[in-house]
Amino acid sequence: MTGASGVPAEPMRPVLGELPHRPRPAWRRTWAMVPIALFLVALFLYPVAQLLWLSIFDKSGGLTGDHYQRLFLSPVYLQVLRITLEVAGWTTALCILGGYPIAYLLATASRRTRDSLILWVLLPFWTSFLVRTFAWIVLLGRNGALNSALQTIGLTEEPTAFLYNMTGVMVGMVHALMPIAVLTMLSVMENIDRNLVPAAATMGARGGEAFWRIYFPLSLPGVAAAGLLVFITAIGFFITPALLGAPQQTMIAQIIIQQVMEMLNYPFAGAIAMLLLVTAIAVFYLYDRALGMSTLAGEATTGQLGGGTRGLVGRVFAGIGTLLTAALGRVTDGIAILWEALAGGRVDRPPRASGRVPLRVAVVLLLIFLAGPSFIIVPVSFTTEGFIEWPPKGISLKWYWAMINDQQWTKAIFRSLIVGFFTACLAMALGGPAAFFLARRRFAGKTAALAFILSPLILPRIVIAVALFYFYARLGLVDTELGLVLGHTVLALPYVVITVMAVLKNYDQRLDQAAASLGASPPRVLWYITVPVIKSGLIAAFLFAFVTSFDELTIALFMSSGISTTLPKQMWDDAIMKVSPLLAAVSTVLLFFVTLVILTAEYFQRRAGAKR
Repeated sequence: MTGASGVPAEPMRPVLGELPHRPRPAWRRTWAMVPIALFLVALFLYPVAQLLWLSIFDKSGGLTGDHYQRLFLSPVYLQVLRITLEVAGWTTALCILGGYPIAYLLATASRRTRDSLILWVLLPFWTSFLVRTFAWIVLLGRNGALNSALQTIGLTEEPTAFLYNMTGVMVGMVHALMPIAVLTMLSVMENIDRNLVPAAATMGARGGEAFWRIYFPLSLPGVAAAGLLVFITAIGFFITPALLGAPQQTMIAQIIIQQVMEMLNYPFAGAIAMLLLVTAIAVFYLYDRALGMSTLAGEATTGQLGGGTRGLVGRVFAGIGTLLTAALGRVTDGIAILWEALAGGRVDRPPRASGRVPLRVAVVLLLIFLAGPSFIIVPVSFTTEGFIEWPPKGISLKWYWAMINDQQWTKAIFRSLIVGFFTACLAMALGGPAAFFLARRRFAGKTAALAFILSPLILPRIVIAVALFYFYARLGLVDTELGLVLGHTVLALPYVVITVMAVLKNYDQRLDQAAASLGASPPRVLWYITVPVIKSGLIAAFLFAFVTSFDELTIALFMSSGISTTLPKQMWDDAIMKVSPLLAAVSTVLLFFVTLVILTAEYFQRRAGAKR
């Protein structure tokens, strides 16, 4: 093409913000999803399917239903399933009741207050389950801090049995899983318009009615999602029931471990795993019928809680819900009016949006419940005695020296660090590109692809561990670092993808478009523009993957043993055999190490948010 003067015209450059469209082959457009898909199919989907498939064959290789017949005809296993569902149900209810005030305060507080308080939720969320469970042993034991306090003030004469019963299990389970409920509800509450409740107040509504009739219905997607995640996690739990409970609180995951570790009965273990999996699927189905799976993404529940799509039953429940929230609003306002009258306040003053003082007091107490117990093990680790008691006697570093001089402990710590580092590297290599693709592309089946990547987070972890153990046994990967890294990566991938997608959510893509319009190739745009801007978020994702691996016990329980054990597995073995101050010293070191990592990750996440 030539210009008016006959001189060849310069090719038109793309306008800033517009990239030249060059059709690419389908495989090049989806290459970022191929590695993570192949990895999860090979090391997650296939092993789980293989374990479940194994449950329908006998020793000779013929089809059989004997394993399921034994499972359903024996009252013992049905009773264990009932106990599992009962414990999971109560845990879910208590986690939501305790977690909702925390999430509400974090969502409605100033950014500075929220950033300060959320650390106390993240700390127990990422602190080792073993450390937290051991802390409750110190607190609730016969010679523990709680019994000592009760006897000192004269409320009891003899130690009260808080451990090795249902009380100990529920305290430990709620403490372990409440952070999940808080973070899930918070993700939805942050998107609720803060002006709605004050607007209702200007129309004459007091704080209680404005909250129950406006704010609470909008927060229900988060409540429902939190309940689902806590319940699914609880039915596959075994650490807390095994250490804080009695045989009467045996849960189904403990039966699976027994069948594999003691009896080597993989087919029957597969049948029990199938029962656990079917239970989880049934819970998901009922959740979808009642609320709709789209609530997991934080969508509105207007149609799902009783619109026409749910029929007559849905409309009936919606009507009941409306009447109940209205009644709760009136009762709350009545209590507030009575309190103000007794306190000498003016009842006729303008209605307030909320009573922040009682809320803050409740949240402080709940945060103490979440973060406080972990630190109770610190003074115990300095005792001079050979057993745990409260208050600890004397001050000594002998248990720390014992840990350092014990090669089994030092090797376990070193191995956990190595496995955690390589797990984080592999998870970033697989999950990072997939997160970029999911965050920036719209394609058919995007929801299904994201659900598949997040499925290791939803499926009970014990099922994944047993499936990988049987799969690794045929490949010779049991008791190897490679097997641990691959297994831990399966569990760490969801955290990496979620974190990186969150960082990219508010990333200004015009920066990339501007660089491309100036002639930069896609790799150069990625390396010189995108990565430096989101570097802090990528570091946070790496650290989260590292902590996930470093604290992982379920897979390590099957994949490591003897001198090749990991730190969580070594702690588990010592806790089962004898709870000693040496375990308190190890837990203290682990607590402060994880705290340092989490503070570092939070720092980099804040930097990423500031850059956006």
